[in-house]
Amino acid sequence: MVLSLRVMAPNRIVWNSEVGEIILSTNSGQIGILPNHAPLLTALDMGVSKIRSGGQWSAMASMGGFTMIDNNRVTILVNEAEVSDEIDLVEAQKDYEVAQMELAQAEGRKRKIEANLAFKRAKAGFYLLLDSNQ
Repeated sequence: MVLSLRVMAPNRIVWNSEVGEIILSTNSGQIGILPNHAPLLTALDMGVSKIRSGGQWSAMASMGGFTMIDNNRVTILVNEAEVSDEIDLVEAQKDYEVAQMELAQAEGRKRKIEANLAFKRAKAGFYLLLDSNQ
């Protein structure tokens, strides 16, 4: 048995294939999805999701969204998503370090919220590359 996975961002289809297993970063922690999973609708957090297909693991950084699981079909709607081959390691590390510094220096409620979102986005992309290079 396999899962039919479709990941859609506003501007493109990020992933559309059959897979064996998915590990998602949800708002309440990570969740593993295998064939014959119970129907589920869950919110995604900014983070790295892992996808097993043909014995190989791939990773995808998602910037929040929703997942619907029903009858071995997994539909993921994301605000943004990146797979590891779309990200430059040097640039991702620089973005992560800058976002970390800006978060530490942020003052005021609005600026702290904006800095935290930028940090989560940069962290997801950077961790995606670190995970895929191991």
